[in-house]
Formats: sequence, structure tokens, C-alpha cells
Amino acid sequence: MHNRSIYGSDHQLFRENARRFFREELEPNIEQWESDGIVPRAFWRKAGEHGFLCCGVPEEYGGPGADFLYNMALSEETGYAIGGASVGFSVSADIVAYYLMNAGSEDHKRKWLPKMVTGEAIASIGMTEPGAGSDLKAIRTSAVRDGDDYVINGQKTYITNGQNADFVLLACVTGPGKGAHGISMIIVEADRPGFERGRNLDKIGQKAADTSEMFFQDVRVPVTNLVGQEGEGFAMMMRELPRERITIACRAQAEAQRAFDLTNEYVKERKMFGQALADFQNTQFTLAEIKTNLEVGWAYLDQCIRKCDEGTLTAEEGAMAKLWTTENEGVVVDKCLQLFGGYGYMCEYPISRMFVDARVRRIYGGASEIMKLVIARSL
Repeated sequence: MHNRSIYGSDHQLFRENARRFFREELEPNIEQWESDGIVPRAFWRKAGEHGFLCCGVPEEYGGPGADFLYNMALSEETGYAIGGASVGFSVSADIVAYYLMNAGSEDHKRKWLPKMVTGEAIASIGMTEPGAGSDLKAIRTSAVRDGDDYVINGQKTYITNGQNADFVLLACVTGPGKGAHGISMIIVEADRPGFERGRNLDKIGQKAADTSEMFFQDVRVPVTNLVGQEGEGFAMMMRELPRERITIACRAQAEAQRAFDLTNEYVKERKMFGQALADFQNTQFTLAEIKTNLEVGWAYLDQCIRKCDEGTLTAEEGAMAKLWTTENEGVVVDKCLQLFGGYGYMCEYPISRMFVDARVRRIYGGASEIMKLVIARSL
């Protein structure tokens, strides 16, 4: 992860500070937070104090106005941290913040962005529904115009930051029968009457992440909460999804790198049949293959990060990055756990947490099968 040409010395210093922050503030607490099923808001505020939220928000809205590479360096360090898979910073900082910056009104930006920078406000994005996951055109949550308000009814599920969120950027149907042209993005504050948070969902991994159901029953929001234009929601999601997928790819690649680094240390210490596990040819070949895969992955990912920063990343390039890194992560973490033997199956060893945390990367943000469809359309 170090000495990559796309990052300058300032990025590297930022990365080192982020790694220190996660080592001191996240890793010692992750077991308690997994037991609680949530990352406390105090951790968000502390991250905001250190400048680790919404790096790309302009100075006029309280942010540092940094380039997108800072976001990606932070995403990588979040993934590299033990337990970082449960931290929902990227949804608020890398996804929702950019919807507001790119399509939000001046009022939206001034109301929410400064608070998101400090960690005072936490955002979630409401796309997935019980009957609509990767197929976003199938969403049914409706927003019906009534005078100067929208009246919203429906439900969402698997929503990251669902318990902590102060507002959700909600994908709604405002034009029934219009398909993709009938979807809009609307801000719904968590204190609106009729809005309810459902269960904090019990997952096999990422157990400190507050992943929730959300219910909307006759929730009234002003039409000024509309982000962008009515009916543009699907097009907005298509524009922003490549950025989301690069963020996921960075996390996946960094998690795979941490699994490799932990395993490389472990096999040198673990003795078997009178010699270090690292002395066996099988161990050497396995780690050599993993190292090669990681280096290839970083090289392609760096190309995509650069294009994302320049605004030239295509949908298929984002899909290829997510497909490669998340599928490769599954292979890498599985092989690394195998080298830990029985210890790898014990919860006290970080590799076991990484094994279950990694699995969802091939599902959310667009399942691997959807990535293949996106790529195939470009052929």
C-alpha cells in the first residue's frame, strides 16, 4: 500500500495519521462494539476532530476541500484496520456527501455538509428494499406530491448507518409507471413523524455496523428536500455508483492486504514438525501467489482511483475494479485462514473476523453477478 505513484507525500502523511487513529481508537474497542452491535457516535465525532470525515467537502461548507485521493487513502486505512469493515464512514463521506455536493441545493449543502464533516451528523442512503436489491428499478417506496410536501410510504432494508443516521438519502418512486425515469432522491430526516427504524440486523460479519430496516408511513417532507430534479434519481445513482464501487474496492483490497500481512508474520512464528511454517514450500508458494495477486490488484485499482479523481471513470471500469478486488479478497482471506490452521477458526484471531467480514463485499454495492452484467454491456 506504500510508495504507490498516485499518492504524494501529503497523502502519505494523512495515511499514517489515519492508521495511527484506527490503531488507537478502533482496534482496542472493536470487540465491545461488536457486542453492542454499533459503532458509537463519539467515535464519529472524534474522527471528525481529526479530519477523517468528508475530506472532499469544500472549505465553504466546513470541509478541507481535499482531492478524492484523500478519501481513498482513508478507505484503504479503514479496510486495513482490524474491525474497520464495521465502520460506515464511506457511506456518509464518500457517497452521500458527493450526492449533496454534485446535485444538492445550496440549502442542503449548508445544512448538512458542515455537520457531516465534524461527525455531528451521520448520513445513510436508502436504496435496497425487501424486493429490490441490485435491481434498483424495482423499488416500490413511493413519494407522492401533496401541495408543498411529498408523502412517503414504503420500507428499506440492509441500510448501513441505519441506527445512527440523522437523515437518509432515500430513493423513491415519484413517477409510477415511468421505470427508471420515475425515481427521485429525497432527504428524509430521522425525526420526521412516521419514520421508524426497524431492527438492527444480526449479520454473520461486520457485527459492529448498524445495518437496519427503515419504515416510512405517511412521512411528510417538504419538496425542497428533493435532491436534484424529480425523476433524475436513477440517473444520479448510475453516475455515483462507480465512485461507490471504487470505495468498496479500496476497502476490499486493503482488507486482503492486511490478511496477507498478518499471515506472513504468523507463518514465520508458527512451528510445525520442527521448523517454521514459512519454511514449507506450500506456504511459500501460497504466499507468493497471494502477493502477486495483490500487486496486480493495486496496479489496476490505482488506475481507477486516478480516473475517479479526474471524473473519467466509466461504469464498466468501476464494475471491473469491484469484481476483481472483492472476488480476490474472498480467495486471499480463505487461503490465509487456512495457513492459520485451527487458530484461524477461533474468534480471538483477527483473521477469523476478516473471513466473515469480507463475504458481503461480493454482494453489496452491486453483487458480482451484476458487475459482470455491467461489464458485458460494454463488450
